[in-house]
Amino acid sequence: MARDGQEALDILYQLRDGDGRLPGLILLDLNLPRVSGIEVLEAVKSDADLRRIPVIVLTTSTREEDVVKTYDLGVNTFISKPVRFEEFIKVVSTIQEYWIVIATLPTAARV
Repeated sequence: MARDGQEALDILYQLRDGDGRLPGLILLDLNLPRVSGIEVLEAVKSDADLRRIPVIVLTTSTREEDVVKTYDLGVNTFISKPVRFEEFIKVVSTIQEYWIVIATLPTAARV
């Protein structure tokens, strides 16, 4: 969990340069301070060691240009956050079910 985009990148680079154990999934908000979610996505998808980590944009934006831009940069899924808490929990449960239980993903750790 990171408070801003720069902290997210710092954590990812530290993991990448450490023991090679990377996260299996990144949930990314576009509206991050210091370094935007778009910039984080660009950095992740341009890094050879990080690019295979699935990135799900989970944001309040519903703007078509945000959807198009993130898919152009290689996002795996774009989800607009529901306003109601109950709906948000349902979305997070669905994300978990699909990306953690159903989908086959490459091993995050480097070999």
